[in-house]
Amino acid sequence: MWLFIAFLIVPIIEITLFIQVYSLVGLLPTLAGVVLTAFIGARLVRSQGLATVGRVQNSFNELNDPTEPLAHGAMILFAGALLFTPGYFTDAIGFSLMVPGVRAAVFNFLKSRVNVTTAQSPGFKPHGPADSDVIDAEFVEVPNPDDHRPSGWTKD
Repeated sequence: MWLFIAFLIVPIIEITLFIQVYSLVGLLPTLAGVVLTAFIGARLVRSQGLATVGRVQNSFNELNDPTEPLAHGAMILFAGALLFTPGYFTDAIGFSLMVPGVRAAVFNFLKSRVNVTTAQSPGFKPHGPADSDVIDAEFVEVPNPDDHRPSGWTKD
């Protein structure tokens, strides 16, 4: 239902803004503004997107939780889609999502609304030195009661 309302209201807002801007500055400046915001948005998406990819890679390399940089990357991608969509309202939302503080606020809001549940096996220790060659494990050998004869690979 919310998606239907968004698809109904956003074009009405965009048309209203186009008419208002057109009546103030004329046709060519109105169209130039839309093209200019798309160009600026593409540059911002590229620069901030590359920086976010670097943060995601660092979080994986350091075995940190990559949730926040991945969410920032998704918001930058969404902002890019909004900036490429012709219109001043979508551009305003897209440019606001390009501000790191706004993305952090959106992330914190969404984080407070999502309940994450994790499952873990007993004795599992997820953190340790990343460059260690030692694997700490416990095992119990369970004999097979049906197999009492030699396998043929060894000689008695």
